[in-house]
Amino acid sequence: MKKLISVTLAFLLVSGFAVAQKKGNEKIFRDPYIKKVMKKAAEWQLEHPKHKLYDWTNGAFYAGLFAAYETTGSKKIYQAMYKMGEENSWKPGPRLHHADDHAICQTYIDLYRITKDRKMINPFIETMDKFIATPFPVKDIQKVTWWWCDALFMAPPAYVKLGITLNDPKYLELNDKLFKECYDLLYNKEEQLYARDIRYKWNEPGIETLKEANGKKIFWSRGNGWVMGGLVKVLKELPADYKNRDFYVRNFREMAARVASLQQADGLWRASLLDPDSYPGGEASGSGFFCYALAWGVNTGLLDKETYLPVVEKAWVGLNSLIQPDGRVGWTQPIGADPRKNFSGESWEVYGTGAFLLAGSEVIKLK
Repeated sequence: MKKLISVTLAFLLVSGFAVAQKKGNEKIFRDPYIKKVMKKAAEWQLEHPKHKLYDWTNGAFYAGLFAAYETTGSKKIYQAMYKMGEENSWKPGPRLHHADDHAICQTYIDLYRITKDRKMINPFIETMDKFIATPFPVKDIQKVTWWWCDALFMAPPAYVKLGITLNDPKYLELNDKLFKECYDLLYNKEEQLYARDIRYKWNEPGIETLKEANGKKIFWSRGNGWVMGGLVKVLKELPADYKNRDFYVRNFREMAARVASLQQADGLWRASLLDPDSYPGGEASGSGFFCYALAWGVNTGLLDKETYLPVVEKAWVGLNSLIQPDGRVGWTQPIGADPRKNFSGESWEVYGTGAFLLAGSEVIKLK
């Protein structure tokens, strides 16, 4: 009961702040502005490449870039995605079982749906055949194939997209199995959040407990943002009557309620969800994924509009405060596996831009 009351009070506070914050910021909710800022962010990022094109970082960026293409219709963005695929020879990364190396295939499939050119998906199909035939080598903290929560953004959308595109249920069933393994391993039903991996679980036999300065469990903002973004991309693909859809819907709604209650006064989320005072300043990547997921939930009716729309509006205002004059998405935490403090307005990463583009693609649809 106490937890329910605290969540309700948090929603009321968020709603009040959001109304006040939106006044004077109406322009950033208008279609022309959203398209303009998305194009600017996308083009800046394309001009500043950082990682191998098949890398998981670019898997997240190009997922956002495709959303920007759908939103703006930019030929320049489309050409950049096609060029990326050609330079990658339309292949996933080299690690067979690693979800990170499958993330880029989301964009290959999205482009295939436009062109119907099989060269865009055949290498991924071949990789998946090997993946299914080869047992995963369990070891150390890697208790299951998807042993870290980030994986739930990287691989599930690619598997489900492939299954829907080919009308082949084996990919959906594989995703169900691996997703549920990760859920059982890392989802904390009391907190309704995911541990990054078993090092961040409490009372895990043989594993040293890690915790925040305030003594609370470590729940990483971007880690949970990865999960919520992945849930959205899976639910967008699954048919309404799919046998296991309710599992994903329930997980999404539980996380949405918890995440919304942890939003800070500036509309953003801190790198550490349960110890925000130790991490001053909003973080772009986690906040971007949360904004995207909550906005999608409102747009589809999976989340109550009266409750969550103020949260989304406040988040979009906050995210726009992180955009630098040149279009760079600043205040993005560097690559890591847990909350970090070493970032500023100058800090950027390609996945931060991807998260921002995904958020814009849903905010523009708000009624």
